[in-house]
Amino acid sequence: MSLLKLDIYSVRNIDKESIIPSPTINLIVGENASGKSALLEAIFILGRAKSYRCSAIKSVINFTKDRLVVSAQTLQENGSQLHIGIQLDGKNSEIHINQQAKQKRSDLAYALPLQLIHPKSYELLDAGSQIRREFLDWGVFNNDSNFLPAWRKFKKALSQRNALLKTKRLEQINVWDKELVYYGTIVDSFRQQYLEKFKPVFIEIIGRFLILDGIDLKLVSGWDTAKEFNQILIEDRDKDLRYGFTHSGPHRGDFQLWVNNRLAKDFVSRGQLKLLVMSLKLAQVQLLANEQSQTGCILIDDFAAELDVINRAKLLNYLSEMACQVFITATEKNDFGDLSQIKNYKMFHVEHGTIKSV
Repeated sequence: MSLLKLDIYSVRNIDKESIIPSPTINLIVGENASGKSALLEAIFILGRAKSYRCSAIKSVINFTKDRLVVSAQTLQENGSQLHIGIQLDGKNSEIHINQQAKQKRSDLAYALPLQLIHPKSYELLDAGSQIRREFLDWGVFNNDSNFLPAWRKFKKALSQRNALLKTKRLEQINVWDKELVYYGTIVDSFRQQYLEKFKPVFIEIIGRFLILDGIDLKLVSGWDTAKEFNQILIEDRDKDLRYGFTHSGPHRGDFQLWVNNRLAKDFVSRGQLKLLVMSLKLAQVQLLANEQSQTGCILIDDFAAELDVINRAKLLNYLSEMACQVFITATEKNDFGDLSQIKNYKMFHVEHGTIKSV
């Protein structure tokens, strides 16, 4: 998948711009607050129907307008073209795929799988479990179309069970326990299978940037897997009733990155942590290409802030080998280093929300 043409309306200081990007590497330069991150944000909104920079979409919309629109013509792996678009006004979203309205966010995500690397990416290993769970589920979601319906049915059962716990009405709780166990076990199995396929791809990629021995990825299911999930729910019931929610299950799932039998986040340097997170994200895109013959889109915001000169060169070389579409921002052209070995790239300059091909 690659963007053939991108149209942006009213995203922060970008009023109305259209670009024709390279199918491989796109380098975006501009001073701080010029609009280069807004360009990446627009692409992210097109693929995820939300911003990565803030939770309220209202603050993303140009202050002179009441809505934003991002649309693109994309080239799919089978050679067909797909037109996708999203309109957001802060309250409602309208998604179009090939001029067909009322499309779901999941349809948009399948049409434009993308991964983001930015200055706060290190939080993937440094923050709470929710961000890692979302990262893992993005990979499973794109790897197997059967995951999403199972996850939705699990979430429905969880919602129903929590409602019964809050109101102390237990006459139907056994029914929802069965649903929770059935679909929760399926969700956990999908995650485990994905992680097993993901691990060797990640280890191969991180080896290009760091020399670390004994790397391992372990799934945390969200309950003590030494026992059956249904047994855990029975044992937790008093505690669940007291607090009004379900303590154990895939909704508490996580994964851990270990190096030489120690949690990586507890002893690696901040620079190494950034390289580990970057490699995790690259591995998701690479596995998607390996398993589904589908190339995702990679967004890298503030290139120089993430990496030193040597690793920037390594990353650009790796990205050119991946043959996927990449958008990278930096304040100066020199931040990208020697580009003589990079083929077919395009460079764009952004100033006051205006984007021009260099």
